[in-house]
Amino acid sequence: MQINLLLLTSKYLTYLSSFIVVGFLLAFTFLLINKEGSLQEVSLKLRQRASIFALFWFLSSTLFLITTFANILDTTFVDALDMTSLQSFVTQVTLGRYLFAQTAAAFFVGYLLLRVRRVIPMMALLLISIIAIAAPALESHSVSGGSHALATGSMLLHVIGLSLWVGGLFALTFIPIDDRKIAIQRFSVMALWAAIVVVLSGVVNAWARLNFKDAWETTYARVIILKALLAAVLIFIGYLHKKNLAQKSEINWAILTRLIGYEVALMAAITAIGIWLSVNASPDRIVEPVIPAEPTITRILFAYDPDLFMMGILALAVALYIKGVVILRARGDAWPVGRTVAFALGISAIDFATSGGLGVYAMYSFEYHMIAHMTLGMIAPIGLVLGAPITLALRTLPQGRTKEERGPRGILLALLHSRYGMIITHPVIALILFDGSLFVLYFTDLFGTLMASHAGHLLMNLHFIAVGFLFFMIIVGIDPNPRRVHHLLRIVILFATMAIHAFFSIALLATTTLVDKGFYATQGAPWLLGDFLADQRSGGSVSWAMGEIPIILALVATFIQWMREDAKETRRIDRNEERMAAMGEDDELTQYNSYLKSLNSKKEN
Repeated sequence: MQINLLLLTSKYLTYLSSFIVVGFLLAFTFLLINKEGSLQEVSLKLRQRASIFALFWFLSSTLFLITTFANILDTTFVDALDMTSLQSFVTQVTLGRYLFAQTAAAFFVGYLLLRVRRVIPMMALLLISIIAIAAPALESHSVSGGSHALATGSMLLHVIGLSLWVGGLFALTFIPIDDRKIAIQRFSVMALWAAIVVVLSGVVNAWARLNFKDAWETTYARVIILKALLAAVLIFIGYLHKKNLAQKSEINWAILTRLIGYEVALMAAITAIGIWLSVNASPDRIVEPVIPAEPTITRILFAYDPDLFMMGILALAVALYIKGVVILRARGDAWPVGRTVAFALGISAIDFATSGGLGVYAMYSFEYHMIAHMTLGMIAPIGLVLGAPITLALRTLPQGRTKEERGPRGILLALLHSRYGMIITHPVIALILFDGSLFVLYFTDLFGTLMASHAGHLLMNLHFIAVGFLFFMIIVGIDPNPRRVHHLLRIVILFATMAIHAFFSIALLATTTLVDKGFYATQGAPWLLGDFLADQRSGGSVSWAMGEIPIILALVATFIQWMREDAKETRRIDRNEERMAAMGEDDELTQYNSYLKSLNSKKEN
C-alpha cells in the first residue's frame, strides 16, 4: 500500500513538474517577445524559476523510477535501491530505459536552462522535454489494450497536448502581468488546438480500451467520464478567455487572471486523474493482435490500422498547409494548384505506408516493410518537396510582434541559414544520410531492435521521411536552399545514389542470415510458410526495383530544371542586349570582349 501511494505521488509530481518546465520553455520560444532571437529581460529572469522546476522534475522522476521498480518487484523502496538490480532495470527493461531517459533529460534540461540565452536552443530543449515526457507513456496501462497502434498513438498525442496546455497555463501565472497580456494572445490560439487534441485523443484512447458494454459499468470508466467532464469545463473556460480577448478595447484583465487560476486548479486535478488511470489496468487491457489474412491487392488497398500519432502529425501538416494557401488567396496571391496536389499525394503516401495496407502488412512481412520503406523514403518525399512547404511557410508565417522580434518566419529563416542547416544540406552529407543509413539499419542489429518496439518503429519511419525529404529537396526541390548546388553535381549525386542503392539491394539479396533478429518469425504470419529468408530476398528485390524508379524520375526532373534555368538565363541576356542596344551602349559580352582586347594590346605594347 505504501509503495503504491509513493508511486502515485512521485508520478504525479513528475508529470506536473515536467509540464511546468515545458510551459516555461514554450513561453521562452513562442509566447514572450524576443530581441533578434535573444531572450529579453523577463525571460532571463524566469529562467531561475524554470530551473527550480527542472530540478524538481529530476528529483521526482528519480523517485518515480525507483518506486516503479519496487512496484514491479513487489518489494519495499529500500530493497529497490540495490544498484545491481536497478542497473539491470534501466538497461534491459524497456520501461526502465524510458524512465532513465526521462530522468537524464530532466537533468540535461535543468543544467542548460540557465546557460541558454537564445530562442532556437530553447526550442531544442522544448523538443527534448516533450520527447522525454512522452516516452514512458508508451509503456503505460493506457496503451496495452485494444488496437495497440491506436492506443499508443492516442496516448502520445494526449500527453503531448496536455504538456503544452497545462504547462502553458502554469507558465502564464509566473509571467508578469504586462508581459502576460502579450503572451496570452498567442497562447489562447495554441491552447484551443491543444485542448482539441487532448479531448479527441482521450476519447479515442478510451474507446480503444473500453470497446465493450460491461467495461462502462466499472470504476475505471466512471473516472474517465469524470476526467472528460472536467476537460469540458476547461474548454468552456477557454471559450470565455477567447470571448474576453475578442473585446480588445475593453479586456477585463482581472477576470482573465481569475479564470487562469481556475484553469490551473482544474488542470492539476485532471493531471492527478490521468495519473491514477495510467497506473491502474483498464477492464479489458489484454487483447491478442489479429494477424491479417494473406495479402491481396484488395486487402492491401483497403486494410487500415490507424497509427494515431502519425495521423496527428499528418493532420497538423495538412492543416498548416491549407491555412497557408488560404492566407495567400485572401491577400490575392496565387499558389500553383500542382504544388497543393503534389503535397496531398505525398501525405497520402505516408498515411498508406504507416496506417494503410502497407503499414499493416509491413509488420508481418519484410517484403511489405521494404515497400513501405521505399514509399516513405523515396515516393512520399518527392511529393512533399514538390509541394514547396518551406516556400509557403516563408510567404505566410507571421512576422515578429515588434520590429526587433524575429517571429516564426524569422526563426525559420535563421534555422535555414544556420551553420547546422549549411552542414546537413551539403549534397555529400545528404547522400550519406540517405543511402549510408541503409547499411547501418539493415546490416547491424538495429533493425530488429527498432521493429520490436512501437517507439523504435515510429522513429524509423520518421527517419525515412526526414532523410528522403532532405535528399530530394537538394536534388529537385523548389524551396529556398541555404546551399546552391549546380545541376551537374546533382546529376553526379543521383548516379552515385543509384549505384549505392543497387549495391545495398544486391547485398541484401546475397545475405544468408535474417536481418530482423527473428522479429517476423515471432509475428507468426502463416502465409509466409515459415520461409523468412525467401521473404527477405523478396524485400531485397523490391528495394532494387522500387529504388531505381524515383531516382530516374529525379534525374529526368533535374535535366528539365537545368534546361529551364539555361533558357531563363538566355532570355535574361537577350533582354539585356536589347536594352543596352536601345540605350546605344554595348552589351555585357561586347564590353567583356573589348576589355580582353585592351589587355592584349597592352601586352603587345
